[in-house]
Amino acid sequence: MTGFPQVPFPLGATSFSSWGSYFDLGNGTLLGLITCVLGVGIGYYLRGLVGRWQAEAIEKQAQAKLENADVEVSAKLKEADIQARAEVVKAREEFENTTKTRRKELQDHEGRLIAREENLDRKATMLDKREEQAKALIANSEAMDEKSKAAKLENDKRAAQLQLRFQKIAGMTTEEARREILRHAEHDAREDIAGLLRRLQKDARDQGEREAQRIVAQAVQRYSASHAGENMACAITLESEEVKGRIIGREGRNIRSIEQVTGVSMLIDDTPEVVTISSFDPVRREIARLTIEELIADGRIHPARIEEVHARHSEGLEQHIQAIGVEALYKHHLQDAAPEVATAIGRLHYRSSFTQNALQHAHEVASLMGVLAAEMHLDTALAKRIGLLHDIGKALDQSFEGPHALIGADLLRRNNELPVVVNAVAAHHQEAEAESVYAVLCSAADAISSARPGARVESTDVYIQRLERLEAIATAFPGVVKSSALHAGREVRVIVEPTLVDDAEAQLLARNISRKIEQELQYPGQIRVIIIREKRCVEYAR
Repeated sequence: MTGFPQVPFPLGATSFSSWGSYFDLGNGTLLGLITCVLGVGIGYYLRGLVGRWQAEAIEKQAQAKLENADVEVSAKLKEADIQARAEVVKAREEFENTTKTRRKELQDHEGRLIAREENLDRKATMLDKREEQAKALIANSEAMDEKSKAAKLENDKRAAQLQLRFQKIAGMTTEEARREILRHAEHDAREDIAGLLRRLQKDARDQGEREAQRIVAQAVQRYSASHAGENMACAITLESEEVKGRIIGREGRNIRSIEQVTGVSMLIDDTPEVVTISSFDPVRREIARLTIEELIADGRIHPARIEEVHARHSEGLEQHIQAIGVEALYKHHLQDAAPEVATAIGRLHYRSSFTQNALQHAHEVASLMGVLAAEMHLDTALAKRIGLLHDIGKALDQSFEGPHALIGADLLRRNNELPVVVNAVAAHHQEAEAESVYAVLCSAADAISSARPGARVESTDVYIQRLERLEAIATAFPGVVKSSALHAGREVRVIVEPTLVDDAEAQLLARNISRKIEQELQYPGQIRVIIIREKRCVEYAR
């Protein structure tokens, strides 16, 4: 083995031979191992060398970064220091400015306090002066009070002396004198009031009556109407006396059936060829008239036929009522009324008041209101509408409770009538407060239509009761001796005791009696109150 050192082997011959064989046998293998070991060692060496180089490079980079970081930190510290100093300078300037402003405000406030203090000092000085003046005035007033008290005592003493002297001279006490003065003052005031009242009433009466008479006279002249009144009975003319026998029937069964079905009374007297139907209900009377006329024309009169004809006419009457209402509306150019209003107007044809037909009365009031409104330069169409509808509540007052004016106003309000129409209808009998001149015109036209001769027929009992009530109202006042109702209740004459009622009190008494009559009586038109005061002085010469 060339190139290897000779190594002594202190071994036996056996061992040496073994090694020798080893080297001989694995020469190639050993060389490979040695080469590998050397390679590995060199690799580790190179790796450590490269690691040291890398470590040194990293260390240098880290050192460079540290140096850069130190530079940046130094720069930022310097910048932060500069900013901090700038903030400090700015804060110092703001503090100085705020301090200056606050100091100026304090100086101004101090100046105002000083000025206020000076003003207070001046006011205190003025108050002291005024207090002194007030004390002086109080002292003077006290002195004057003492003087006035003394003067009052002196005056009271003199007044008492004068009063005693006057009482001795006049022969009456102080209370009696006071009553006498008040009586004279009251008498003078009554005379002044009565004179003023007479003058005002005379002026108003002269002017108002002239104009009212002109307008009313013209309205009445321009409207001509029949003065006939409604009756509670109607007559049917027959062709012959034989028809009466068929109406009566065998043993009176036909006439009993007619009266039972129609609800009317049949009057068959000695008047030839006439049968009278009597009923307080105009609708029943009209249905009965139509039924009997058809039975007479047909000739078949028996109970079954009577019921059949009566039922047909009862149904047809509603249509007839509607037609009458529409015709009344067209007559006054009021086609825009509601169907319910037209039906109610038609029912007025079968309604009467004091024998005056309600529908005819409505037509008359509408025409009168139209003339009155034209004379006063008002809306004539609206006035006619109110006049035609003013008594529409009479068509429903048998089914509802309350005055017919309020019932009619409620019906018109439900059918969206104008508020002025509703108020005029409600107020034409003073059940409501009048809100327009149309309500006053409606009351006037209603009174004209009701008070004209022949328009209404009062029963004797009602007429006598109204006259007695009128006289009783006048006699109830103190100082009245006697009262008499004249001219069918249009005038009441009151005789008074002249020693109890003087001229001034007579005027006031007439006014009070008229107000009492307005409150307690219902009457058409107006009532004239006349006070008669007569004083007779009688003496005999002997």
